[in-house]
Amino acid sequence: MLLNVHSYYSLRYGTQSIDQLLENAGRNQVDAMALTDINTTMGIPEFVKKAKAAGLKPVAGVEVKNGDELLFIGIAKNNTGFKELNDYLTWHNLEKKEYTSEGWLFSQVVIIYPFGTKEPGELKDYEFTGIQPAQLNKLFTSPYKNCQDKLLIWQPVTVTDKTSWFLHKSLRAIDHNTLISKLLPGQFAHQNETMVSTEKLKSVFQNHAAIIRNTEKVMEACSIDFDFTTIKNKQTFSQSKYDDKLLLHKLAMDGLGYRYGRNNPLARERLLHELEIIDKLGFSAYFLITWDIIRYSMARGFYHVGRGSGANSIVAYCLKITDVDPIKLNLYFERFLNPKRTSPPDFDIDYSWKDRDEVQDYIFKRYGKNHTALLGATSTFKNKSIFRELGKVFGLPKEEIDLLIQDPANDYNNYEIARMINTLGAQMADFPNLRTVHAGGILISEKPITCYTALDLPPKGFPTTHWDMYIAEEMGFEKLDILSQRGIGHIREAVEIIQENTGDEVDIKKTDKLFEDEKVKNQLKNGETNGCFYIESPAMQGLLKKLKCDNYISLVAASSIIRPGVAKSGMMKEYIKRFHNPENIKYLHPVMKEQLAETYGVMVYQEDVIKVAHHFAGLDLAESDVLRRAMSGKYRSLKEFKRIEDKYYSNCKKRGYPDEITQEVWRQIESFAGYSFSKAHSASYAVESFQSLYLKAHYPLEFQVAVINNFGGFYSSWVYINEARRQGATIELPCVNNSNELTHIRGIIIYLGFTHVQNLEQTTIELLINERNCHGNYHSLIDFTERVPITKEQLIILIRLGSFRFTGKQKSQLLWEAHLHLKKPAKQHHTPGLFGSEHKKFQLPTFQHEKLEDAYDEIELLGFPLSVNNFDMLQTSFRGQIMARNLANNIGRKVKMTGNLVTIKYVRTIKREIMHFGTFLDYTGEFFDTVHFPDSLKKYPFRGNGVYLILGKVVEDFGFPSLEVEKLAKLPYKPNPKE
Repeated sequence: MLLNVHSYYSLRYGTQSIDQLLENAGRNQVDAMALTDINTTMGIPEFVKKAKAAGLKPVAGVEVKNGDELLFIGIAKNNTGFKELNDYLTWHNLEKKEYTSEGWLFSQVVIIYPFGTKEPGELKDYEFTGIQPAQLNKLFTSPYKNCQDKLLIWQPVTVTDKTSWFLHKSLRAIDHNTLISKLLPGQFAHQNETMVSTEKLKSVFQNHAAIIRNTEKVMEACSIDFDFTTIKNKQTFSQSKYDDKLLLHKLAMDGLGYRYGRNNPLARERLLHELEIIDKLGFSAYFLITWDIIRYSMARGFYHVGRGSGANSIVAYCLKITDVDPIKLNLYFERFLNPKRTSPPDFDIDYSWKDRDEVQDYIFKRYGKNHTALLGATSTFKNKSIFRELGKVFGLPKEEIDLLIQDPANDYNNYEIARMINTLGAQMADFPNLRTVHAGGILISEKPITCYTALDLPPKGFPTTHWDMYIAEEMGFEKLDILSQRGIGHIREAVEIIQENTGDEVDIKKTDKLFEDEKVKNQLKNGETNGCFYIESPAMQGLLKKLKCDNYISLVAASSIIRPGVAKSGMMKEYIKRFHNPENIKYLHPVMKEQLAETYGVMVYQEDVIKVAHHFAGLDLAESDVLRRAMSGKYRSLKEFKRIEDKYYSNCKKRGYPDEITQEVWRQIESFAGYSFSKAHSASYAVESFQSLYLKAHYPLEFQVAVINNFGGFYSSWVYINEARRQGATIELPCVNNSNELTHIRGIIIYLGFTHVQNLEQTTIELLINERNCHGNYHSLIDFTERVPITKEQLIILIRLGSFRFTGKQKSQLLWEAHLHLKKPAKQHHTPGLFGSEHKKFQLPTFQHEKLEDAYDEIELLGFPLSVNNFDMLQTSFRGQIMARNLANNIGRKVKMTGNLVTIKYVRTIKREIMHFGTFLDYTGEFFDTVHFPDSLKKYPFRGNGVYLILGKVVEDFGFPSLEVEKLAKLPYKPNPKE
């Protein structure tokens, strides 16, 4: 009887999850209902699966609205009707058209219009009008009085009671971005939109037997079901599964010769073993589709990095999907595949942000838009966003909202509205808020995607599913991750710049050569990694120094133990300690030594979870993999997870393990697995890190230009500019005769690009570069203004930044000239004259000029000074008792240093107090690190970017020095002479 039920997937409207709806249905003895969320079918797969488990008949539908205007409710008679509804939503979404009730024919859908919007004679065979209990008194004066065969019982379900109705109104106010008191009646649901039992509805309509009968017939005629065991990714790449098997075998054997040579029996044996399991599990097409994508991108000259559990595979290595050798690294085969695995391994393929969209475009064109979609994601209401949104809805000023967020325990927050916001916030926590796009997931389906979901067209420009990766996985889909990453952009562009600036051709694909390069090893050990993918953060630089990391295998481990989970569990520190004292290692259990000797008994990689669960606790490989996936947040069946946890403890007890060992092993698994990498994943990152390191070691200036042009990495652009200068470059401000849109290098001179100049318009940049390329360099400011149609405001920006310094004139003189000669409106077109025209010359007075003025102009226009060192802007001449390079020689001493703040890392102690780790550059441009414990931080907090005077004790951790801060003060700059 319930044909119009809303879940919280009716974004900022519904108030109940699928589980809550089913619980309420059970309490009200409802045995069938239609889920009809607003303009989406994203909740249907979850609803179908859970409703069947609860013994309730699921019906699929959708409520179609334009804004607050309800057009109709569509109910699918079957799976074909569900596809029709998805096709309807998809067409309007992709075409950016308003929804309409006209001009669209359905064959397996029941359409229900709101009472009062359609006359009986207007309705097609499959169309009806819904009438609510409160509208029955209108029936006697309605054209439907004698046409009740076209009426259905319409009892919308949105809320459970008055409390959830107030939550609903709050969500509607958020959606309309208005005060809750200003909501209009048509913008929110009525209080009576609650779940009502079938018997109660029948009693209300007892005098209208035809309406009851019609509704029962519709409910009986409509159903939806999915066989979740048959929903699949595209099942064949060639003509048949058998052909796929033969093709994959041929390609893999060809690749074996390329990677290992023809006479490597170990590699051949593993390859054939993998191919057998891949075919047996039906994953040949998945591998071939991934190979096809790689083949296309390599033909286009795009760089890629293959990651994910699939990188444990020798087949993937031979197909060039990855550059990680699973034999050399002894990668754990069962992390990649085991005979009990039902889903194919993950492949994450990283591309430069400049290339990724073209790869995605190829996939959509190659496999068809009807079968291909980006994977959606769901943004939920979280702590800060909840308080900000509710605070606005209830009219709180920003200061009070900030206090609610930053200091919830403050006594001032104990007033009625604040208490109400806290109550509502708890109710709506984790509610879906917005449909977004997964970072890179793509589905390639055997059947059309709209058999399972409607599609959106977000700004990315590719059709996108309504549901997310979790629903996709539960349905049986496996995504391909086609991701963008700036590190690859650095590498690709650096190779191009190197060839242009030096003529050298660099092949960074020959990884064995990179791993053995002494210069690269030395840089790695010393933490000289600025700009290098994944290993440039202060924490990573510190870890590399503590581990004296100078080889690929050590870097693979470091790339994983730096992850939050390993650090949080205390195992990162334990790993470093054991690395330095391997002879004193005490293993928790002999199995830990047997399985984890390579990492000193510490679980470092995701597959370590599988190894320990399987060999230590006796879980089978499928259960071990579920445990690993659950820890990494990719498995949402709490019931199955609890079963495996219970089995873990039960098995350990049967094996006679002491409780403390059983609990400690579980603690380590539980605390880190969600944030660790698989070994293959870490190995892929390490390959890319070595590629970056090689370029930085041998071509440091070209490499830094590439980093700057890809808009940095961990740090701001000025840090990479400092690094280039530190490596011997001369850095030039943007110049109208020498600079381009992006930064470029000539010899050792680096010209900053115009793209870094704040408020300089793209049109101005393009005009000045195009004119220069067509007609040569500019000879003077007047020559520039006559050739480039530019506004006075844009010209002043260029002058203040020194972009006309080739004229030899002071900025003040140029500014006078600009005002004198640029009185006419900017020209729209320029045709150069045959002869240069004479211009009236003005005698200007001599102006005073200080370098400090330039520094302040550069800070305003670039965000940092370039022509003047930050330290030389200080009022004090003190530069510190020691420099960063002397820290290791002053362990235990209390010293004063000055440092330009680079970055701050915020952490909480065990007592939940805030402490910081700081990174600074000293006067010579060298890095040093600081530690700020809570007591010091409370008294001497950071005061924004700038140069600080720091008093602290030099401490050392495994050979890595840092400054334990006692006092901190931001140093004042000299005032701007122009002010």
